[in-house]
Amino acid sequence: MIKVLIVDDSKVIQEFLAHLLSSDPDLRVVGIANSGYEAIELAMLKKPDVITMDIHMPGMDGYEATRAIMETYPTPIVIVTGSSNKKEITYTFKLLDAGALAVVTRPPGFEHPQFAASRKELIQTVKLMSEVKVVRLFPRSRKEEIKPVLLVQTFENDLKRIQLIAIGASTGGPMALQIILSGLPADLPVPVLIVQHIAKGFVNGFCEWLSATSGIKLKIAENREQILAGFGYIAPDGFQMGITKGGKIVLSDQPPENGLIPSVSYLFRSVAHTMGPKAMGVLLTGMGKDGADELKTMKDKGAFTVVQNKESCVVFGMPGEALRIGAADQALSPEKIAEIMAKSGSKK
Repeated sequence: MIKVLIVDDSKVIQEFLAHLLSSDPDLRVVGIANSGYEAIELAMLKKPDVITMDIHMPGMDGYEATRAIMETYPTPIVIVTGSSNKKEITYTFKLLDAGALAVVTRPPGFEHPQFAASRKELIQTVKLMSEVKVVRLFPRSRKEEIKPVLLVQTFENDLKRIQLIAIGASTGGPMALQIILSGLPADLPVPVLIVQHIAKGFVNGFCEWLSATSGIKLKIAENREQILAGFGYIAPDGFQMGITKGGKIVLSDQPPENGLIPSVSYLFRSVAHTMGPKAMGVLLTGMGKDGADELKTMKDKGAFTVVQNKESCVVFGMPGEALRIGAADQALSPEKIAEIMAKSGSKK
C-alpha cells in the first residue's frame, strides 16, 4: 500500500483528489494538508511514500514547502496543477529546482472526455514517483552542488563529426535537461533538437524556465524552420518533430508513437535517416521505452549515442531499455553529457 499526502488549500480539490487516489487499491491517502506549514508537519508525522503538492497556498506556497520538506524529511513530491496560466506554469518549474520530481495536470471534471486518461496519468505518476529514492537537499546553490568532471579524451574524434544533437526525455527530464543545457557554451557549433514528454499546455512555460539557465538560445520549434548552431529547438504540443536533409524542422500530425506525441522515437528515426554518422543521440530519464529502438537505429547508422546513467535517473526505463538492446555508446551523468555535447562539432 502506497501512502499519499495531499497538499492543497481548496477543500473541493482536496476531496476530488482524495476520491481519485483512493479509488486505486494500491493507494491510501494518509493525510491532507491545507498549507505549506501543515505539509511539513504531516510529512514528518505521517511519513507518506509520496506527496501531491499544490503551487499557491496561503502563508507558505508549494515552492517553499517543497524546499523545506526536501531539506528536513525528503519525500517524493508530485506537483498537481489545474492552471493553464502561462506565468503560473513557468513558476511551476521552480518546484523542480526545489526537489519535486514531476508535474502533472489535475484531472478535469468527471464528465470531461479527457477525465479517464488524465486520472490514469495522475495515478500512474504518483505510483511511479513513490518508488524513487530521494535524498536530502541542503540549502546551497546548484552550482555549489555540482563538481566539474573531465571528459575522457577518447571520444573527441567521434565528436568532431557531429552536426546535430537530438535529445529525448520523459519523467525526471526537466532537471536533467536543465543541468545539461546550463553546461553548454553560447557558441555551441551545432543545433540541438529536444523532445520532452510533458503535460499539454506546459511546453511554453517549460521553455521559458529552461531558457533562464541555458547556455544556448531555446525556442519552441516551428514547421519548416531552418535550424541554426547554438540554438535548441523544443518540440511543441501535439506534433511529431523531424528534420530534413537540408536542416529544416518538419512538424507532422502523424499519430502518436508509444502513445506519445511528440515522441522521441519519431525524432530519433528522422535524425538517423537524415544525418547518419553526423548526429549525436541522447536519451534521458523516463518511463517506458520511447526512443530506445530508434537510438539503436541511430547507432547502427554511425551516430554517437549516449544515455543517462542509472545513478542519476529519476526513472531508468528508457535509458535502461536502450542499454539492454545495445543502443548506447556510453551511459553518463547529465554533467558528463553536457561536457561531451560542449565539445561536439568543429568550431571554425
